[in-house]
Amino acid sequence: MRYNDFGIDFKYLLVSDRDKKFGLTVNTVGFQPIPPNTLYPSTDHPKSYYFRPDNGRVLSEYQIVYISKGKGTFTSATTKKANISKGQVMLLFPGQWHTYCPLKETGWNEYYIGFEGKIIDAIVANGFISPDNQVLNVGVNEDLVNLFATAIKVAKEDKTAAQQNLAGIAFNILGTILSLAQNKNFESKDSAQKIERAKVIMYENIHKNIDAQEIAANLGISYSSFRKAFKEYTGYAPAQYFQELKLRKAKELLAETNHSVKEIAYELNFSSYEYFLSFFKKRVGITPLEYRDLGRIK
Repeated sequence: MRYNDFGIDFKYLLVSDRDKKFGLTVNTVGFQPIPPNTLYPSTDHPKSYYFRPDNGRVLSEYQIVYISKGKGTFTSATTKKANISKGQVMLLFPGQWHTYCPLKETGWNEYYIGFEGKIIDAIVANGFISPDNQVLNVGVNEDLVNLFATAIKVAKEDKTAAQQNLAGIAFNILGTILSLAQNKNFESKDSAQKIERAKVIMYENIHKNIDAQEIAANLGISYSSFRKAFKEYTGYAPAQYFQELKLRKAKELLAETNHSVKEIAYELNFSSYEYFLSFFKKRVGITPLEYRDLGRIK
């Protein structure tokens, strides 16, 4: 018995000048199952999207292509030919040559969404996705499939403000993919538990000074590997993360206790009262006393 073989289902959308002002617009969204030994891609697609896998194509938009079943290959101007299997995502970038197709013997099921705008340009400019890392391993995920299915439904209904609805869904799809890929990466490396343990050690020792190198040694990994993995997992270097924990605790103590600012500085083991004042104002934008007064006004 074969599963997941729903019919091809896609929509190409019109985008108004007003829609473009929203910051992200969706041009196409769809699903196509490719059974083994069948023609790929479907000839039903518009000329600007249709391509022959042996020649490839260049799009004027970003696309996310998610494979939920089967196997194939992907190649681009920045990615050597890579094997693709279910649970993987291909990220396509405007102006970049690429090609992909399922293996004849397996076929595949693909979900895709194409979009453009200032929001996605900023996301790329800030390095959240990159042409240097176009294949992401996210696993077979029901929530992700449901997001694509919802996008197809919204596109086909084409109600008022459909573009804004689709923009939100596209953003949700991208955020979900990035989260799944990062967590999948750490699961495969068996790093997640070690980083979580490090975070607990920091939390439980927030009233002290910690040595990140000692934590790494305690976890049985080199400091350089620990620092790299910790920053990938949390977005902070270990020392920065520990300072953020102290800052969060300082805010809590200012808002919920009558401890003096000096007492809080020493309770959290800052090197000096003056350093605590300087650190707090630099990170929060106001002094500890101003923060406390602001909290009391609220």
